Amino acid sequence: MKIAIPTNNPGGMEASRSDHFGHCDVFTVVEVDADKKIASVEMLPVPDHDAGGCMVPVTTLSDAGVDAIVVGGIGARPMQGFAEVGIDVYWADKDSIPSAGDVMEKFSAGQLPKMNVDQACSGGTNCHN
Repeated sequence: MKIAIPTNNPGGMEASRSDHFGHCDVFTVVEVDADKKIASVEMLPVPDHDAGGCMVPVTTLSDAGVDAIVVGGIGARPMQGFAEVGIDVYWADKDSIPSAGDVMEKFSAGQLPKMNVDQACSGGTNCHN
């Protein structure tokens, strides 16, 4: 299973999480084995998405074989896009789970909830960010 975590440069397990998944510096992509142990970590550059909007990161992660993403907040359109390509979206509070390593610790322990469409940001104040 591959899990993407939006992070700030330089990425990696000690990297701090980004506030905005689509405009993060890099996706830290962690592959875990059947026992939820880390098998590999890679940094995936975030493509410029002016032309394709918020669906460019969705397509990029789908093309990379990502199965799940962990965010602090997400808009309705990319949330729908992830559902369409079969990528599960999990939520983790950025303030209490500040690094990619912290995310993976909670994810592996089954302590991160899946997000529902009604939890997506609508551009107002109902966002988890």
